[in-house]
Amino acid sequence: MGAQSGAARRRPAPQRTPEPARRSPQYGGQRRPDYERRRPQQYAPPGYARKRRILSREEIQRREEARRRKEELIRRRKEREAESRELAKGPIDLPFCLLVMLLTAIGLVMLLSASFPSAYYEARTQDPLYYFIRQGIFATGGTAAMFFIGKINYQRFEGVAKFLMYFSIVLLVFVLIPHNPFAITVNNATRWLGIKGTPAQFQPSEVAKLAVVLYFSDSISKKMDKMQSFRYGIAPYVMILGVTAGLVALEPHLSGAVLILGAGAALMLVGGINWGWVVAAIGAAAGLLYFALFVIGYNASRIQYWLNPWADMQNKGYQLSQSLITIGSGGLLGVGLGKSRQKFLYLPEEHNDFIFAIICEELGLVGATVIMLLFAALILRGYWIALHARNRFGSLLAVGVTTLVAMQTFLNIGVVTGLLPTTGISLPFFSYGGTALMIQLAEMGIVLSVSRQMKPTRAG
Repeated sequence: MGAQSGAARRRPAPQRTPEPARRSPQYGGQRRPDYERRRPQQYAPPGYARKRRILSREEIQRREEARRRKEELIRRRKEREAESRELAKGPIDLPFCLLVMLLTAIGLVMLLSASFPSAYYEARTQDPLYYFIRQGIFATGGTAAMFFIGKINYQRFEGVAKFLMYFSIVLLVFVLIPHNPFAITVNNATRWLGIKGTPAQFQPSEVAKLAVVLYFSDSISKKMDKMQSFRYGIAPYVMILGVTAGLVALEPHLSGAVLILGAGAALMLVGGINWGWVVAAIGAAAGLLYFALFVIGYNASRIQYWLNPWADMQNKGYQLSQSLITIGSGGLLGVGLGKSRQKFLYLPEEHNDFIFAIICEELGLVGATVIMLLFAALILRGYWIALHARNRFGSLLAVGVTTLVAMQTFLNIGVVTGLLPTTGISLPFFSYGGTALMIQLAEMGIVLSVSRQMKPTRAG
């Protein structure tokens, strides 16, 4: 009885029927979509009311002034871009262009004269025109690249400067990787990337030179007065130069590292760094050079045979002594174009780093002086274009490219004549090297692009 009453008391709870979903006549009696359901209101304490902050009159004026300044900056930038596009259609600097073409043409003629003996006796094909034909192909491609780049608005290069800088560092690291199948070693120096035995070869250091000029010009042109400080004007650029020049020196390619350091230092100086840092850098460089040469004795034999190459004419002083003999054989007027005797396998690298010695032998002091005057005119015209550039970026670009040509020309002639210790550095537009010539002509195209937007100058 008790059990039955207990069971009766424990009746099952009635099942709750779910309420029908609310229907909306807007959707034909169907359920309201999930994305349109109202979200539950957030909890707010009693008496809370969200109030909009009332701005003061001064703050309203400041915001309005900031908005007007922003609109004005946008308007001015659009006007500058439109003006720049219009100015980029202007004529190129004809004297600079003619000087480049003249030096390239003379360089091809002198390369043919200097290279045909080694091309016949040392090249695989035994073709006297081997080096000339290859150089002519690259000269044609480089000239086309020069005129193409000359038509581009140089301000577009600001967008590729940083990428090219990083890309060049990657290439410099890649060429130093041990057992790299694409790294090519010549004369105990691994400076080239490409496929051995084919024309598909280039030096990453050439790309690094152009990358330093573009990146430094872009970065320095935006800093203005900040270049006076160590944090913005010295530290970042010294770090980049140290990494880039250090990687090039490890190849080893000492002259390439010197060119990179020189171009970067020139751009920093023109960019407005404090002269105190310049004096300190020169003093530190002189101290390191003295310590390395006279205390540690680094490359002591090279210095010794640079000062007196006749002490070991058959071995370590052979190249410089033969170069001096070649220069002296030319005399005042030279032995005549194509009539050099030293190019018949007496002078090493006669078609490359020491081609200026062949120029002196065949054209004499007069012909060599004319070529040096052509280089001087090209360099002065490049700096003249930099002085009359439309803006700071264009001026720095022209300075960087012209400084590269000036330093390379001075170092090559200094090495060939014995003024500087012997190191591998080519003469622009003359020495054999296809990719180097193409990049040099492309750099000349950058200067021509800057010249299209030069400020008008007074006649006379």
